[in-house]
Amino acid sequence: MHSVLSFIGSVDVSPSTYLLHQELLRFMLVAMSTQLLAGPSPGPKDANPFLDAAMTQESSLVSSVVQRLLLNYMIWPRAPFGGASNPTSDDSQAGVLQRVGSAAANIVLFPFSYLVPSRDEVPRSPLSECSLLVLLVLIHYRKCLLVDESITDRSDDSATTDTLSKENTYLCDNPYCKALENARDVEFDRSVDVEGNAFNGPLVRIPFASLFDTLGTCLVDETAVLLLYSLVQGNSGFLEYVLVRTDIDTLLMPILETLYNASRRSSNHIYMLLIMLLILSQDSSFNASIHKLILPSVPWYQERRLHQTSLGSLMVIILIRTVKYNLSKLRDVYLHTNCLATLANMAPHCHRLSAYASERLISLFDMLSRKYNKLAEQRDGKIHTNKGSSQEDEGLAEDMSTEFYIYTDFLRIVLEILNEILTYALPRNPEVVYAIMHRQEVFQPFKNHPRFNELLENIYTVLDFFNSRMDAQRVDGEWSVEKVLQVIINNCRSWRGDGMKMFTQLRFTYEQESQSEEFFIPYVWRLVLPRCGFSFDSSAITLFPVDLFGEPPRESNAEDANKPQVGELKANRIDLEP
Repeated sequence: MHSVLSFIGSVDVSPSTYLLHQELLRFMLVAMSTQLLAGPSPGPKDANPFLDAAMTQESSLVSSVVQRLLLNYMIWPRAPFGGASNPTSDDSQAGVLQRVGSAAANIVLFPFSYLVPSRDEVPRSPLSECSLLVLLVLIHYRKCLLVDESITDRSDDSATTDTLSKENTYLCDNPYCKALENARDVEFDRSVDVEGNAFNGPLVRIPFASLFDTLGTCLVDETAVLLLYSLVQGNSGFLEYVLVRTDIDTLLMPILETLYNASRRSSNHIYMLLIMLLILSQDSSFNASIHKLILPSVPWYQERRLHQTSLGSLMVIILIRTVKYNLSKLRDVYLHTNCLATLANMAPHCHRLSAYASERLISLFDMLSRKYNKLAEQRDGKIHTNKGSSQEDEGLAEDMSTEFYIYTDFLRIVLEILNEILTYALPRNPEVVYAIMHRQEVFQPFKNHPRFNELLENIYTVLDFFNSRMDAQRVDGEWSVEKVLQVIINNCRSWRGDGMKMFTQLRFTYEQESQSEEFFIPYVWRLVLPRCGFSFDSSAITLFPVDLFGEPPRESNAEDANKPQVGELKANRIDLEP
C-alpha cells in the first residue's frame, strides 16, 4: 500500500506512465470499497485495512498524493494517445473502443473523443475522473476508535450495540483532509497562509488559477461540486482566492445554470450548490462585486430575455426561482432556509437591482404569504374540529402548526430582506421601490399582524414618502411605467430615511456539523459507484439503501414532505449571528 501511494505521489504522469497511474487509482478505489460494507456512521468494528493504512502515512507522502491527484484532475482532462476509453461513457461506445486493440486504431479514434461528450457532462479522461474519485474518498474518510479499548475485550457481541455508543468513541483526524485544507497557491509564499500563520511540515502547492478554471467548466458534475465545496468550506486560502477573482462569474454562472435546471439534478447536488452560494455571500466584498459585473445576456434563461443584467440580479432571480420550485416540488425546509439566508446576506449590498429581480422579490413575499394564509386556515380549522379527537389527529394538527410557524419565519425573513434593502441601499435601488409601490396591496393584510407589523412600518414609511411625491407630481397624459420610475429616481436623491427604524442587520453563516461524516461518506460512494467502471454486488452494500441506488432524482409529493430524502444533507447548519 505504501508503494502504491509512493508511486502515485512521486512519479509524474506522462504518456508512458498514464495507464499505470490510471490502473493504480482504480485499484485504490477497489481497495477502499470496504466502506460499502459498513453502516452510514463509522464504528470501531469497521474493517477498512487499506484506508486505515493510508491514514498512517507520513505527512510528506500524504501531501504529495493530494497534490498529484489535484494536478491529475487539472492537467489531464483527456487521455493521451493509446489511452483507454472513459469507463463512464456510453456502454455501446465503450464496447467498441475496448475491442480496438491496435495503437493505430486508437490514434484514429482519439480525436473523436473531443466531439462526443459523456451524457450532458464535460468529457474527462479516466485518469482525471479516477483521481478526483480517489481524492474524495480519502478526504472524507473517518477512522472511529474507542476511548476505552477494554470495551472490545467483551465476548458478548450484543454489547457492541449498547456500549459502543458515540460517547465511547472518537474520530481520528484525517491527514488528507488536512492537507487539502492547507493547500496553497504556487504564486504565494509556501510557508505562510493568508492570515500570516506559519505552517510546519510539507504543504500542497497547486495553481489555484488552473483549479478555479477547471472547476468552472465541470460544475455540472456532482463530484466537481463536492470538491469545490470541500475547498471553499475548509481551505481559507482558496476561498480568499475565489473572493478576489474579478471573473467570479466563471464559477457562479454554471452554479446558477445548474440551479435553473434543478428538476434534472439530485436534491444533494442542489444542496451543495446552495451552501456554496451561502458561504460566498458571507463576504461583503463578494456581495458588492456581483452587482458591478454586468452580463450582456443569459442565453439559458428561457422565461424572459435578460439583457445587460448584473450577476447579482441574476443570482436573486435564480434563488427565488429555486424557492418556488422547492415549494411546488421538493417541499424541503432546509432548501428554503439556504436560499433565504443567502438573499438576506446579499440584501444590504444590492446595487441597481433589475426590474425583473425586484418584481420577483415582491412575488416571493406574495407566494409565501398565500402559503402562510392557507396553513393558518388549515391549522385553525383542524384545531377546532379535532378537540377531544384521537391522538393521531392531534399529532396531525401539531405537524400543521409546526409548518405554519416555519412559514411565519420565512415571511419574516423576506420582510427583513426588504427592510435591509430599503434601510441601507434604497437610493441605489429605485426598481425595488417601484415594485413595492406597484404591488403594495400584498402587504396590507399583514399591516397590523403582531409578528410582522414592526417590519412593515418601514415599508409603509417608504410607501407614504413616494406616494405623496407621486400625488404632488403633475404629468401630461396618463402615468406610465417610465414616468413613475423617473419620479422615484428623482426623489431617491432627496431620500434621507427619516422615520425609518434600524433593525439588527441579518447575517447568516454556514457551519458544518460535527457528525457530517454520516452524510458525506455515503454521499461520496453514491457518486463513486456509477463512475468507477466496476460492478459491485448491490446485495452486499450496507452503507446506503441499495434499493434506491442508481435511481434518477424523483419529484417529491405531499406524502413525502415529512420523509428524509435519500442522502439528505444534514451536515449543514445556518447560524444567525446577533
